[in-house]
Amino acid sequence: MPATPPILDAHHHVWDVTARRQPWLDSDSALAPLRRSFLLPELAPQAAAVGVTATVVVQTVSEPAETTELLSLAAAGDLVAAVVGWTDLTAPAVADALGELAAMPGGRRLAGIRHPLLTEPDPGWLERADVQRGLSALAAAGLAFDLVLRPSQLPAAVRAAASLPDVRFVLDHLGNVPVCPRPDPDWAAAFIALASLPNTACKLSGIFSVPAPATDLASHRDNDSSIAHLRPYLDLALDSFGPDRLMFGSDWPVCTLGASYAAVVTAAIALTSTLSDPERTAILAGTARAVYRIRG
Repeated sequence: MPATPPILDAHHHVWDVTARRQPWLDSDSALAPLRRSFLLPELAPQAAAVGVTATVVVQTVSEPAETTELLSLAAAGDLVAAVVGWTDLTAPAVADALGELAAMPGGRRLAGIRHPLLTEPDPGWLERADVQRGLSALAAAGLAFDLVLRPSQLPAAVRAAASLPDVRFVLDHLGNVPVCPRPDPDWAAAFIALASLPNTACKLSGIFSVPAPATDLASHRDNDSSIAHLRPYLDLALDSFGPDRLMFGSDWPVCTLGASYAAVVTAAIALTSTLSDPERTAILAGTARAVYRIRG
Protein backbone atom coordinates (compact mmCIF):
# COMPACT_ATOMS: atom_id res chain seq x y z
CA MET A 1 0.00 0.00 0.00
CA PRO A 2 1.43 3.45 -0.88
CA ALA A 3 2.39 5.91 1.84
CA THR A 4 -0.62 7.72 3.28
CA PRO A 5 -0.60 11.54 3.18
CA PRO A 6 -1.56 13.53 6.29
CA ILE A 7 -5.31 13.21 6.76
CA LEU A 8 -7.89 15.91 7.38
CA ASP A 9 -11.06 14.49 8.91
CA ALA A 10 -13.73 16.66 7.28
CA HIS A 11 -16.63 15.61 9.49
CA HIS A 12 -16.90 14.87 13.19
CA HIS A 13 -18.88 16.09 16.17
CA VAL A 14 -18.38 16.80 19.86
CA TRP A 15 -21.01 17.27 22.52
CA ASP A 16 -21.31 17.60 26.28
CA VAL A 17 -24.63 16.25 27.53
CA THR A 18 -24.11 17.97 30.90
CA ALA A 19 -24.07 21.34 29.15
CA ARG A 20 -26.67 20.85 26.42
CA ARG A 21 -29.30 18.29 25.51
CA GLN A 22 -28.98 16.42 22.24
CA PRO A 23 -32.65 15.73 21.46
CA TRP A 24 -31.85 13.79 18.30
CA LEU A 25 -30.24 11.09 20.43
CA ASP A 26 -33.67 10.26 21.85
CA SER A 27 -35.17 9.60 18.42
CA ASP A 28 -33.95 6.01 18.11
CA SER A 29 -33.08 3.37 20.69
CA ALA A 30 -30.13 2.35 18.49
CA LEU A 31 -28.49 5.66 19.43
CA ALA A 32 -28.42 4.80 23.14
CA PRO A 33 -24.61 4.23 23.21
CA LEU A 34 -24.17 7.85 22.10
CA ARG A 35 -26.09 9.30 25.06
CA ARG A 36 -23.00 10.50 26.84
CA SER A 37 -20.46 13.27 26.33
CA PHE A 38 -17.95 13.01 23.49
CA LEU A 39 -15.28 15.67 23.80
CA LEU A 40 -12.17 16.63 21.85
CA PRO A 41 -9.69 15.22 24.40
CA GLU A 42 -11.19 11.78 23.71
CA LEU A 43 -10.80 12.15 19.95
CA ALA A 44 -7.39 13.83 19.80
CA PRO A 45 -5.18 10.84 20.70
CA GLN A 46 -7.18 8.56 18.42
CA ALA A 47 -6.73 11.01 15.56
CA ALA A 48 -3.00 11.33 16.16
CA ALA A 49 -2.58 7.56 16.23
CA VAL A 50 -3.92 7.17 12.67
CA GLY A 51 -2.32 10.21 11.03
CA VAL A 52 -5.21 12.69 11.25
CA THR A 53 -3.61 16.09 11.66
CA ALA A 54 -6.64 18.37 11.32
CA THR A 55 -10.43 18.15 11.51
CA VAL A 56 -13.69 19.91 10.70
CA VAL A 57 -16.14 19.88 13.61
CA VAL A 58 -19.82 20.00 12.65
CA GLN A 59 -22.93 21.15 14.50
CA THR A 60 -25.41 18.76 16.07
CA VAL A 61 -28.19 21.05 17.37
CA SER A 62 -29.98 24.13 16.06
CA GLU A 63 -28.79 26.44 18.82
CA PRO A 64 -26.53 29.47 18.27
CA ALA A 65 -24.66 28.86 21.52
CA GLU A 66 -23.25 25.58 20.23
CA THR A 67 -21.56 27.36 17.32
CA THR A 68 -19.96 29.83 19.72
CA GLU A 69 -18.59 26.92 21.75
CA LEU A 70 -17.26 25.13 18.67
CA LEU A 71 -15.46 28.28 17.56
CA SER A 72 -13.89 28.60 21.01
CA LEU A 73 -12.79 24.98 20.74
CA ALA A 74 -11.14 25.72 17.41
CA ALA A 75 -9.41 28.77 18.84
CA ALA A 76 -7.99 26.79 21.75
CA GLY A 77 -5.86 24.35 19.75
CA ASP A 78 -4.57 23.23 16.38
CA LEU A 79 -6.56 20.07 15.72
CA VAL A 80 -9.89 21.69 14.78
CA ALA A 81 -9.10 23.58 11.59
CA ALA A 82 -12.65 24.54 10.67
CA VAL A 83 -16.17 24.75 12.10
CA VAL A 84 -19.47 24.07 10.37
CA GLY A 85 -21.95 25.65 12.74
CA TRP A 86 -25.58 26.72 12.79
CA THR A 87 -27.44 29.98 12.55
CA ASP A 88 -31.02 30.77 11.62
CA LEU A 89 -30.85 31.23 7.86
CA THR A 90 -34.43 32.48 7.80
CA ALA A 91 -33.69 35.43 10.11
CA PRO A 92 -33.84 38.85 8.41
CA ALA A 93 -30.52 39.77 10.05
CA VAL A 94 -28.70 36.57 9.07
CA ALA A 95 -25.82 38.53 7.50
CA ASP A 96 -25.28 40.37 10.78
CA ALA A 97 -25.38 37.09 12.71
CA LEU A 98 -22.71 35.61 10.44
CA GLY A 99 -20.58 38.70 10.94
CA GLU A 100 -20.89 38.39 14.71
CA LEU A 101 -19.79 34.75 14.56
CA ALA A 102 -16.79 35.67 12.42
CA ALA A 103 -15.77 38.31 14.98
CA MET A 104 -15.79 35.86 17.90
CA PRO A 105 -12.74 34.01 19.24
CA GLY A 106 -12.09 31.30 16.65
CA GLY A 107 -14.33 33.10 14.17
CA ARG A 108 -11.76 32.94 11.40
CA ARG A 109 -12.27 29.17 11.43
CA LEU A 110 -15.98 29.40 10.70
CA ALA A 111 -16.17 27.59 7.37
CA GLY A 112 -19.82 26.78 6.90
CA ILE A 113 -23.33 26.43 8.24
CA ARG A 114 -25.55 23.35 8.47
CA HIS A 115 -29.28 22.97 9.06
CA PRO A 116 -30.74 19.54 9.96
CA LEU A 117 -32.86 18.88 6.89
CA LEU A 118 -33.23 15.30 8.17
CA THR A 119 -35.77 16.52 10.71
CA GLU A 120 -37.13 19.53 8.82
CA PRO A 121 -40.92 19.07 8.49
CA ASP A 122 -41.14 21.35 5.44
CA PRO A 123 -40.11 19.31 2.37
CA GLY A 124 -39.66 22.53 0.42
CA TRP A 125 -37.48 24.22 3.05
CA LEU A 126 -34.46 24.67 0.78
CA GLU A 127 -36.59 26.36 -1.87
CA ARG A 128 -38.25 28.90 0.42
CA ALA A 129 -37.46 32.52 -0.40
CA ASP A 130 -36.29 33.32 3.13
CA VAL A 131 -33.97 30.29 3.19
CA GLN A 132 -32.52 31.13 -0.20
CA ARG A 133 -31.88 34.68 0.98
CA GLY A 134 -29.99 33.21 3.94
CA LEU A 135 -28.02 30.86 1.69
CA SER A 136 -27.04 33.83 -0.46
CA ALA A 137 -25.78 35.54 2.71
CA LEU A 138 -23.54 32.51 3.29
CA ALA A 139 -22.06 32.91 -0.17
CA ALA A 140 -21.44 36.61 0.45
CA ALA A 141 -19.62 35.70 3.68
CA GLY A 142 -17.49 33.07 1.91
CA LEU A 143 -19.11 30.17 3.76
CA ALA A 144 -20.32 26.77 2.57
CA PHE A 145 -23.62 25.06 3.34
CA ASP A 146 -23.59 21.43 4.48
CA LEU A 147 -26.50 19.29 3.31
CA VAL A 148 -27.54 16.65 5.83
CA LEU A 149 -30.65 15.03 4.43
CA ARG A 150 -32.59 11.91 3.59
CA PRO A 151 -32.11 10.36 0.13
CA SER A 152 -35.65 11.44 -0.77
CA GLN A 153 -34.62 15.07 -0.21
CA LEU A 154 -31.78 14.98 -2.73
CA PRO A 155 -33.86 16.23 -5.68
CA ALA A 156 -34.80 19.37 -3.72
CA ALA A 157 -31.11 19.91 -2.97
CA VAL A 158 -30.33 19.64 -6.67
CA ARG A 159 -32.89 22.34 -7.45
CA ALA A 160 -31.57 24.60 -4.69
CA ALA A 161 -27.94 24.21 -5.77
CA ALA A 162 -28.90 24.90 -9.39
CA SER A 163 -30.77 28.07 -8.43
CA LEU A 164 -27.92 29.39 -6.24
CA PRO A 165 -24.70 28.90 -8.24
CA ASP A 166 -22.71 31.19 -5.92
CA VAL A 167 -23.35 28.97 -2.88
CA ARG A 168 -20.97 26.07 -2.15
CA PHE A 169 -23.07 23.05 -1.17
CA VAL A 170 -21.43 20.09 0.61
CA LEU A 171 -23.37 16.83 0.71
CA ASP A 172 -22.80 14.99 3.99
CA HIS A 173 -22.55 11.17 4.09
CA LEU A 174 -23.30 10.71 0.36
CA GLY A 175 -26.86 11.78 1.14
CA ASN A 176 -27.31 9.16 3.89
CA VAL A 177 -27.81 6.39 1.36
CA PRO A 178 -28.27 2.89 2.83
CA VAL A 179 -25.25 0.79 1.87
CA CYS A 180 -26.51 -2.17 -0.15
CA PRO A 181 -24.73 -4.56 -2.52
CA ARG A 182 -26.00 -2.40 -5.38
CA PRO A 183 -26.65 1.34 -4.96
CA ASP A 184 -30.28 2.42 -5.08
CA PRO A 185 -30.96 3.73 -8.63
CA ASP A 186 -33.19 6.62 -7.50
CA TRP A 187 -30.53 7.82 -5.08
CA ALA A 188 -27.84 7.37 -7.72
CA ALA A 189 -29.74 9.46 -10.28
CA ALA A 190 -30.21 12.35 -7.84
CA PHE A 191 -26.63 12.00 -6.60
CA ILE A 192 -25.29 12.26 -10.16
CA ALA A 193 -27.54 15.25 -10.85
CA LEU A 194 -26.18 17.07 -7.80
CA ALA A 195 -22.63 16.26 -8.80
CA SER A 196 -23.22 17.73 -12.26
CA LEU A 197 -23.41 21.17 -10.65
CA PRO A 198 -19.96 22.75 -10.20
CA ASN A 199 -20.87 24.42 -6.88
CA THR A 200 -21.24 21.09 -5.07
CA ALA A 201 -18.92 18.74 -3.17
CA CYS A 202 -19.47 15.51 -1.28
CA LYS A 203 -18.24 13.90 1.91
CA LEU A 204 -17.18 10.28 1.69
CA SER A 205 -18.44 9.73 5.20
CA GLY A 206 -21.01 7.82 7.18
CA ILE A 207 -20.36 4.55 5.33
CA PHE A 208 -17.06 3.28 6.72
CA SER A 209 -18.61 1.75 9.83
CA VAL A 210 -21.20 -0.19 7.82
CA PRO A 211 -20.16 -3.87 7.93
CA ALA A 212 -19.89 -5.97 4.80
CA PRO A 213 -23.02 -8.04 4.15
CA ALA A 214 -22.84 -11.80 4.55
CA THR A 215 -23.22 -12.16 0.79
CA ASP A 216 -21.21 -9.39 -0.83
CA LEU A 217 -22.14 -8.82 -4.46
CA ALA A 218 -19.83 -5.84 -4.78
CA SER A 219 -16.61 -5.84 -6.74
CA HIS A 220 -13.98 -8.07 -5.17
CA ARG A 221 -10.94 -6.35 -6.62
CA ASP A 222 -10.18 -5.15 -3.08
CA ASN A 223 -7.94 -7.55 -1.22
CA ASP A 224 -9.78 -6.64 1.98
CA SER A 225 -13.29 -8.08 1.75
CA SER A 226 -14.37 -5.84 4.63
CA ILE A 227 -14.39 -2.82 2.28
CA ALA A 228 -15.44 -4.45 -1.01
CA HIS A 229 -19.09 -3.53 -0.40
CA LEU A 230 -18.08 0.15 -0.29
CA ARG A 231 -16.32 0.09 -3.66
CA PRO A 232 -19.46 0.83 -5.78
CA TYR A 233 -20.09 3.96 -3.71
CA LEU A 234 -16.54 5.25 -4.04
CA ASP A 235 -16.53 4.49 -7.75
CA LEU A 236 -19.80 6.33 -8.32
CA ALA A 237 -18.65 9.27 -6.18
CA LEU A 238 -15.35 9.47 -8.07
CA ASP A 239 -17.06 9.25 -11.45
CA SER A 240 -19.61 11.89 -10.45
CA PHE A 241 -17.72 14.42 -8.30
CA GLY A 242 -14.08 13.60 -9.01
CA PRO A 243 -11.42 13.62 -6.28
CA ASP A 244 -11.24 17.42 -6.19
CA ARG A 245 -14.84 17.59 -4.94
CA LEU A 246 -14.75 14.53 -2.69
CA MET A 247 -13.52 14.49 0.91
CA PHE A 248 -13.14 11.96 3.72
CA GLY A 249 -14.99 12.37 7.00
CA SER A 250 -15.19 9.98 9.95
CA ASP A 251 -18.57 11.03 11.40
CA TRP A 252 -17.14 10.39 14.87
CA PRO A 253 -18.62 9.61 17.34
CA VAL A 254 -21.67 8.39 15.40
CA CYS A 255 -19.37 5.97 13.59
CA THR A 256 -18.62 4.23 16.89
CA LEU A 257 -22.02 2.55 16.65
CA GLY A 258 -20.38 0.28 14.10
CA ALA A 259 -16.62 0.71 14.26
CA SER A 260 -13.81 2.42 16.12
CA TYR A 261 -12.30 5.66 14.89
CA ALA A 262 -9.15 3.82 13.90
CA ALA A 263 -11.15 1.26 11.93
CA VAL A 264 -13.01 3.98 10.03
CA VAL A 265 -9.83 5.82 9.07
CA THR A 266 -8.11 2.56 8.16
CA ALA A 267 -11.03 1.64 5.90
CA ALA A 268 -10.83 5.00 4.13
CA ILE A 269 -7.10 4.57 3.62
CA ALA A 270 -7.59 1.06 2.24
CA LEU A 271 -10.46 2.04 -0.03
CA THR A 272 -8.43 4.85 -1.62
CA SER A 273 -5.18 2.89 -1.83
CA THR A 274 -5.64 2.09 -5.53
CA LEU A 275 -5.90 5.75 -6.51
CA SER A 276 -3.06 7.96 -7.68
CA ASP A 277 -1.16 10.01 -5.12
CA PRO A 278 -2.85 13.29 -6.19
CA GLU A 279 -6.29 11.67 -6.01
CA ARG A 280 -5.68 10.24 -2.54
CA THR A 281 -4.22 13.52 -1.31
CA ALA A 282 -7.32 15.38 -2.52
CA ILE A 283 -9.81 13.01 -0.90
CA LEU A 284 -7.91 12.63 2.36
CA ALA A 285 -7.14 16.33 2.87
CA GLY A 286 -6.89 18.64 -0.13
CA THR A 287 -10.55 18.89 -1.09
CA ALA A 288 -11.63 19.79 2.43
CA ARG A 289 -8.96 22.47 2.63
CA ALA A 290 -10.12 23.97 -0.65
CA VAL A 291 -13.88 23.74 -0.10
CA TYR A 292 -13.78 25.00 3.47
CA ARG A 293 -10.98 27.49 2.68
CA ILE A 294 -8.76 26.20 5.43
CA ARG A 295 -5.53 28.14 5.78
CA GLY A 296 -2.33 26.78 7.26
